[in-house]
Amino acid sequence: MVFWEGYVSDELMGTFAPIVIYWLYAGMYQLLPPLDRFRLHTRKEEKLKNLVPLSSVVKGVLLQQLVQATIAQLLFLATSDANSSGIQVQPPVLVQLMQIIVAMIVMDTWQYFVHRYMHQNKFLYRHIHSQHHRLVVPYAIGALYNHPLEGLLLDTFGGAISFLLAGMTARTAVYFFCFAVIKTVDDHCGLWLPGNIFHIIFQNNTAYHDIHHQLQGAKFNYSQPFFSIWDKLLGTYMPYNLVIRQEGGFEARPLKH
Repeated sequence: MVFWEGYVSDELMGTFAPIVIYWLYAGMYQLLPPLDRFRLHTRKEEKLKNLVPLSSVVKGVLLQQLVQATIAQLLFLATSDANSSGIQVQPPVLVQLMQIIVAMIVMDTWQYFVHRYMHQNKFLYRHIHSQHHRLVVPYAIGALYNHPLEGLLLDTFGGAISFLLAGMTARTAVYFFCFAVIKTVDDHCGLWLPGNIFHIIFQNNTAYHDIHHQLQGAKFNYSQPFFSIWDKLLGTYMPYNLVIRQEGGFEARPLKH
């Protein structure tokens, strides 16, 4: 039994809950006070280095989410095995947890190789992936700021493949995709906050991904959004030190590779 049962279908929740969570979580970061002592880049760096205004970022994210919502709804409807009463039997909790872990591994694998290829192929980088890197200093709302084709290939197809291979129901997908969205937003938030659970559990975190957005780290730390295993296995892992800046805040400083 879940709180939305009887009000909204699992398919609709799986389609729209991740979008709502994205804007709530990213908006929370946007509305926080400056928190300069926890920033990985100064506000001056953000203004000077980023090549796209916030309004364009918001439009780009909304376009990607429109495509994602359309494909997600079609996918859920096509794979639903609800009975004549419209009820879909849910697997045991342990099975759902295993499905989520499988989906995390599948998503990481898909995103690593597609992401890496978009950097290695000069045409794709110049015309597609470079749009995401216009945010040299990442921030939460820009987590899903991509070229529409990249959003389709990397995120939407990656999510669909993860869902299908894990064999999860739409209800399990609600939890998985909301979790993935929160993790992705957090990786781009640009803040190293004390007690952040993602920084404690995951080596692939805000500082890890910040290295990838830096010029020195652009060909490293491709893994996203959960683990760092593919970077380490395939020689694209760039270690770093997190140092305190003299003017306040932190800096993720790449170590020589």
